[in-house]
Amino acid sequence: MKSYRQELWFEIPARRGFVNITRRVEECLAASGIREGLVLVNAMHITASVFINDDERGLHHDYEVWLEKLAPHEPVSQYRHNVGEDNADAHLKRQIMGREVVVAVTEGRLDFGPWEQIFYGEFDGRRRKRVLVKIIGE
Repeated sequence: MKSYRQELWFEIPARRGFVNITRRVEECLAASGIREGLVLVNAMHITASVFINDDERGLHHDYEVWLEKLAPHEPVSQYRHNVGEDNADAHLKRQIMGREVVVAVTEGRLDFGPWEQIFYGEFDGRRRKRVLVKIIGE
């Protein structure tokens, strides 16, 4: 069995944002030479997320609105974590959206269902963060 590891780096200029990283994961898969196996993609920061869904602007807007209702950024005083910080909501949003995804690799391609894409979700941006891509297989 072979193994491949790559880090993808992001610096989102806003506090929150979603980035389609499917193409970058596909590039990692091609570089790995693995034809059958699994790809793990996970956010290496506790205020960021990796998830799979449709690449549709309206859906991304709906996520933003929904997440802000569930874990509003302000007032920051509502969170105990925010003593000296202002990102407690980002930790909660990450918990909702998830840390990682695992995708099957079949015949050298990501084995997705219809419309599925991989996204990086940022909930406390404005600094460099990384995503790990780990691929194992034959």
